[in-house]
Amino acid sequence: MDAISLTTVIEELTAAARSADAGRAARTVHGGQDHFLRQTLIALNAGRELGEHESPGEATLQVLKGNVRLTAGDVSCEGVAGDYLVIPPVRHGLTAIDDSVVLLTVLADRDKAVDARV
Repeated sequence: MDAISLTTVIEELTAAARSADAGRAARTVHGGQDHFLRQTLIALNAGRELGEHESPGEATLQVLKGNVRLTAGDVSCEGVAGDYLVIPPVRHGLTAIDDSVVLLTVLADRDKAVDARV
């Protein structure tokens, strides 16, 4: 059984984002190419964003710190610490309104993931 302290990782990523030119830092805490489920912590400095990109599969976002805006086309919603957002399966982007950390959970498309393994 594996266990990590999210509090510690949040502090580390927040510090890394502050010192990064891009104003962001990330760490996958579970999963990867050999898994269908992937969970990644992402820290973004206030005003920084993850530009619009394709949805990699079913995905959710839990805001652990700060305030973010999730945008998909003309629709957007804000989330603050404690909020849980379902990411629509379309192109979308994320902007940090305040210094923020989110937990991105992605369930890869099983058919694509199996094809990639073959």
